[in-house]
Amino acid sequence: MHDIRAIRENPAEFDAALSRRNGKGASDAILALDEARRAKIAAAEGAQAEQNKASKEVGAAKAKGDEAEFERLRALVGEKKAEVAQMQTEAKELDAQLTAMLMELPNLPFDDVPDGADEADNVELRRWGTPATYDFTPKQHYELAGVIPGMDFEAGAKLSGTRFVVLSGAVARIHRALAQFMLDTHVDENGLSEAWTPVLVREEMMYGTGQLPKFGEDSYRTDDGWWLVPTAEVTLTNLVNGEVVEQSTLPRRMVAHTQCFRSEAGSAGRDTSGMLRQHQFEKVEMVSITHPDSSRDELDRMTGCAEGILQKLGLPYRTIVLCTGDMGFGARRTHDIEVWLPGQDTYREISSVSVCGDFQARRMNARFKPADGGKPQFVHTLNGSGLAVGRCLIAVLENGQQKDGAVRLPEALHPYLGGKTLLSADGQLV
Repeated sequence: MHDIRAIRENPAEFDAALSRRNGKGASDAILALDEARRAKIAAAEGAQAEQNKASKEVGAAKAKGDEAEFERLRALVGEKKAEVAQMQTEAKELDAQLTAMLMELPNLPFDDVPDGADEADNVELRRWGTPATYDFTPKQHYELAGVIPGMDFEAGAKLSGTRFVVLSGAVARIHRALAQFMLDTHVDENGLSEAWTPVLVREEMMYGTGQLPKFGEDSYRTDDGWWLVPTAEVTLTNLVNGEVVEQSTLPRRMVAHTQCFRSEAGSAGRDTSGMLRQHQFEKVEMVSITHPDSSRDELDRMTGCAEGILQKLGLPYRTIVLCTGDMGFGARRTHDIEVWLPGQDTYREISSVSVCGDFQARRMNARFKPADGGKPQFVHTLNGSGLAVGRCLIAVLENGQQKDGAVRLPEALHPYLGGKTLLSADGQLV
């Protein structure tokens, strides 16, 4: 959410930044509501002062025996009390309208984010690794002979419908090994603190990280009001919801492996084959809570953590910075990492790392107490995939594929697979 004081002080600057996200300026409507709200608050305070004054004078009139003045003042007290209550109610209604308006507006991009309308305007930062060449036509993951026995989309559809899958045998074990490898790397080498969090959350937690109110259709809600998390960003970030933490505890760097759930609203017809776009999937998610002065550097550090996983697995990738028109709702700058998939002959997103500034912190009222003893300030928050486990499985299978449909597995996974190095063409680990 946005700082109303900053909008009051620089409305033109706010509108200019908002317009870079292919939106329209909103400061006129925001400030009109804000002015009406503040006027009601001021009027309520004035009426309250009159009520207090009349209340003091009631006793004096009674003591003097001036019954007429006593009755007049008593009636005035009642009138002002009702007036105060009415104005406070109206001020609360205006405040709710203002909050709702601010909640609907996306975060403002950093100055160094490239302008653009959509993904075609994203800018590549770097590449790592060289895609392998094959003496055969590479297949997609679900077409590989060694994968087919352990990746059952028909069973997933029977159990749950489209965009679900049942993994079994060697493929399930490779999937599990990837998640464990990611967690161990982030904890042992990248200094993140592991957490295990719920996948059902209260509605206010979804508001806190920006999934609500605007994107409710992208997630699943239970009949009793819980929401299934689309990512552990929701739970990890909201650990500081409503808190005032000591500056000395920052940065807080966390990682969690969870099931994730997304309705994939608006993606009809996209990536319907294979595991690329599922309603239920797993992610290893990184979240950092930082001091405002260090959040931009933290974005680069977290991006490096995600890239490091792919490097250890020997998977070629490219890193891009999203343009203003392609960034997520809560981000000020986002780095996407796209892994090479030879079966599709293209790079596909496997991680998205974003710095949100104080946008989420304002929604959550998450602050820190400065070391110098000053007033509490809002923390900065960041989140990023480290990585999407299912998509990483796809990349491992496709990049390691052999002509007979077997898969040569990355060396980094061998210790997690009991020393096995190959998914054979008949679906066994050998």
